[in-house]
Amino acid sequence: MKQAAYRSLEKGSAQESSLIFVCDHASNTLPSAYGSLGLGPDAFERHIAYDIGAADVTRALADVFGAPAILGPHSRLLIDLNRGPDDPTLVMKLSDGAIIPGNATADAAEIVKRSNHYYRPYHDSIEAEVERVRGSGKVPVLISIHSFTPEWRGWKRPWHVGILWSDKDPRLAQFMLERLGRESGLTVGDNQPYSGELDGDCMDQHAVAHGFAHVLIELRQDLVDNSAKAQQWAARLAPILQEALATLDLRALLKG
Repeated sequence: MKQAAYRSLEKGSAQESSLIFVCDHASNTLPSAYGSLGLGPDAFERHIAYDIGAADVTRALADVFGAPAILGPHSRLLIDLNRGPDDPTLVMKLSDGAIIPGNATADAAEIVKRSNHYYRPYHDSIEAEVERVRGSGKVPVLISIHSFTPEWRGWKRPWHVGILWSDKDPRLAQFMLERLGRESGLTVGDNQPYSGELDGDCMDQHAVAHGFAHVLIELRQDLVDNSAKAQQWAARLAPILQEALATLDLRALLKG
């Protein structure tokens, strides 16, 4: 089963870009064979199913840069594409207090099945883009877009945007943190609301492991929960990303 990649080809430059955008939690849909995993429709409008607004921001940025983007086509409730293949939370049985009936009995064989059909093809798609960029003589730069809930367990999160990164390669993240910190009215999370140090996650697999510059951008969901807001944030981030890219020594940590 081949995963479809969203590509922005309108400007005719995607084949020239070194950027690759990824959005692991883009969708709140499930393959028909899994029904609703025993959940009501309201569950699929919540953050437990997908990263609200992240797909729209990803598409808009890909359009600006004329770059490809890989968007996860199914809900994270099926399998979490931003986890290592052996992570115990790859298929969640409980998420933010919600029991997921269709996952409660998922045994090792079922997890292998979902991995083969839905997890591996997504990561293979990213690797195919990485190889395309490398084959063109450029060094890939990976940008991952996520979103986070404005409130968690009764606590209102103060950040508008978070930059997640690994200390194995801080190049792009450190510039983004400094530059976003100069933006008026923004509260910026440094490895908040989550840490970028998750072994085996998407950026660890496809960027850190190869020495490619990368960053994971987290946006607060109430700021990107419709198309207009998402477009505004993409327009705000695009010039900052462009400045950041201009500072990179792309080969400094490249392992080949």
